Amino acid sequence: MRAATRVATAAVTSAAVACGSLLAAAPAQASPAAPHFPVPVRLGGADQVITVQAHGSYATVTAWQWTRGGWRVVVRSTAARIGARGVVNGTTRVQGSYQTPTGTFSITQGFGNGPNPGTRMPYHHVTAHDWWVEDRASRYYNRMRTDTLGGFRLTEAGVDGSEHLAEYPVQYHNVLVINFNTDPAVRGRGAGIFLHDLSTSGGPTAGCVAVPSGVLTTIMRWIAPADHPVIAIG
Repeated sequence: MRAATRVATAAVTSAAVACGSLLAAAPAQASPAAPHFPVPVRLGGADQVITVQAHGSYATVTAWQWTRGGWRVVVRSTAARIGARGVVNGTTRVQGSYQTPTGTFSITQGFGNGPNPGTRMPYHHVTAHDWWVEDRASRYYNRMRTDTLGGFRLTEAGVDGSEHLAEYPVQYHNVLVINFNTDPAVRGRGAGIFLHDLSTSGGPTAGCVAVPSGVLTTIMRWIAPADHPVIAIG
């Protein structure tokens, strides 16, 4: 099968970085190998990959699509920003660190203060009642929830505050949710890690990945649930 061949070939390519002789052992008829992605990627069954290569609080973000001819670049931006304090291993990240977690994460949903830009991802149009719960005392930690339902502290102040999504019309005009610390959520590990639009100032984030709005629109129109997209940060 095509997917099985792709995953196996990508694994050989990755192994070849450490052991060059393995690459020569790949079958001549195999599909073109995955590129040496700029960061480690756990492909699984993904036909779409977004890589985030960190440089301090800046990053290069590249969207890759698997085709019959191999991997191709859909869009790339060197103007991306990440956490003000760079990256940290996703398994040890703590809330309020201003660091972006490393690792490979799935993407399964989007939302925004703006209208759906044409994405095939499930998309929620934000209302004044929508919050992203970052209250470590709440059982709804790292979920979107309305203030009418309650169950979390509304204040945005301090480490245990939650984000009132409507208060970020620029950054959260369109958003893809990075599924970091979601299954199950570890309270205090971090919540609300998104791929979103750059702020007006173009400054770093509190842990999210931010790209120019035109780049994000391209990504949102390209990304498709059927291709099992992942984002790899490193």
